[in-house]
Amino acid sequence: MYLRSMELTKVRRTHVLVGALATLVWINVAKDYRDYPVKTNVDHDPCCEFPCENQGVCISLKDKSYICDCTNTEHYGTNCSTPTWIGWVRKGLQPDPATLHAWLTQDLWVWRVVNAVPFLSDYAMKYIYLSRSDLIDSPVRFESDHSYTTLDAYFNETYYARTLPPTPRHCPTPMGVVGPKEYPDVDEVIQKVFLRKTFIPGPFKTNLLFQYYAQHFTHQFFRTNYTKGPQFTKGNGGVDASNIYGLTESHRRHIRLFKDGKLKYREVNGEHFPPLLKDVEGLDMEYPPGLPIPEESKHALGHPFYALLPGLFAYSTIWLREHNRVCDVLKEEHPHWDDERLYHTAKLIITGEIIKITVENYVQHLSQYKVNVKFRPHVVHNTRFQFHNRINVEFDHLYHWHQLVPDGITINDTYYDLMDMAFSVKPIFTHGLDTFIQALNSNRAGKMGPHNHGVVNVPVLKRMLLNSRALRFQGINSYRKRFKMSPFKSFEELTGDQELADVLRGLYGHIDAVEFYVGLFTEHDGPSVMSLTVVNMGGPWSVKGLIANPICSPQYWKPSTFGGEKGFEIVNTASLEKLFCRNMKSKCQNIDFVVPDSSL
Repeated sequence: MYLRSMELTKVRRTHVLVGALATLVWINVAKDYRDYPVKTNVDHDPCCEFPCENQGVCISLKDKSYICDCTNTEHYGTNCSTPTWIGWVRKGLQPDPATLHAWLTQDLWVWRVVNAVPFLSDYAMKYIYLSRSDLIDSPVRFESDHSYTTLDAYFNETYYARTLPPTPRHCPTPMGVVGPKEYPDVDEVIQKVFLRKTFIPGPFKTNLLFQYYAQHFTHQFFRTNYTKGPQFTKGNGGVDASNIYGLTESHRRHIRLFKDGKLKYREVNGEHFPPLLKDVEGLDMEYPPGLPIPEESKHALGHPFYALLPGLFAYSTIWLREHNRVCDVLKEEHPHWDDERLYHTAKLIITGEIIKITVENYVQHLSQYKVNVKFRPHVVHNTRFQFHNRINVEFDHLYHWHQLVPDGITINDTYYDLMDMAFSVKPIFTHGLDTFIQALNSNRAGKMGPHNHGVVNVPVLKRMLLNSRALRFQGINSYRKRFKMSPFKSFEELTGDQELADVLRGLYGHIDAVEFYVGLFTEHDGPSVMSLTVVNMGGPWSVKGLIANPICSPQYWKPSTFGGEKGFEIVNTASLEKLFCRNMKSKCQNIDFVVPDSSL
């Protein structure tokens, strides 16, 4: 009897286990999709309320009801709000973004251990690369002309991609159902929220070398095609070095020397600079008519904008010199190579240098992480990572960082206001490139946030805000939820400042109605150069774009791609300081994105 009782107990346990497993399978598979509608009493499209959570897709029906498609969201229920067992476990294992960010920016002993042990450092990079890239749709699902998925989003690469679809046109308010029926006056928003009264320097000693790097780097892929509309791009899907070499093959061929793989240059006082435009026959730099650009400032560059500001011209000059220096190294290693191979191999090396400097110098300073951010493409080989990228239009808008721009700059004992530095590269030839670079290194950039936008750049800010409205961006809270952050519950929680909270309440009425860009840069200070939301949204777009570059793929990431071990070493040892010190006439020192202590 005892043995029989034991056998029955085992059978019951087996039944319970099978039943539990069946329940888990049902929760995780059978309930992915709600196949019956949710009825509402509203007189508008119920999808205007964005009822579906966790990236569930809302489908409105003709009787003012809706369905939330929860497929592949690891959630189920009427609004995709209940996690499946797998979703619940996964969410429990993942730290909250705010908590993780706090850990990463604290000087904890664990980060010193991770930084010192190579396999732990690689594991940390693998986690950062994969966790960030998982937040980016691949393939792309949305573009700006439709509020639902289309094949055009993927195949028509003249569109910028969209992370969230536009708010449907027929909704009661610009943000769906909350907030005013019309956007607040854009000039009032700029005046009350953004305009600078007194320049506020950044709290992390960020210098102008950082500000101009951000501008020079991003303009290779932020290339809005305004002749077609703000939803269209002329650029490619990531880091293609087109800001150095040109966007089209015709442009690239115009600025090549066709000797030893090098780019054209002119010599001034024994130093190499980009050639004057008038000396490069047939090249159209596409300068808008009416700009007051003196002839001596018009140069043959990879991007027409870079002749308008001396800081951008300085970077263009340094990259020109670096390309030609790399060609000399390759020529010495491979004297039998022709011009074509030297040029293309040098271009691959320069692309690798760009990515490494961006990851290890630029992102490191921007994030203020205490774990060393490393460029380690091999850690995502043989993983789920996809080597394909598209630029999102929200990323382009997030990257309007004109608050960094001060009212002027001091070079030696000469002060130049912002307009003295516009449409001319004269300060570089007046003071010398090395002196100008040291001035960028020692002058403070501005603080990102409210009330620190210079009046000179207000037209750019206004156009961007109007474009975001034309593209019907969803509100800041929608984007926070999309990137797994908790939505702000009040204006006070957003700003941490009662006076600013009252201003925003008067403009928008409801926290969910705050516009995307306005929310990004009215958020209270955090432990990074940018706000938590900017870091946790810009980070995934950045990581995906950098690591998805073809040179990072298993097929490319090998010495032979870069001309052998010596070329591969140039990429793997690149740094901001090496880039400048190898290409400046004088002996440089303390080149970084932080103002040296001696300059404070």
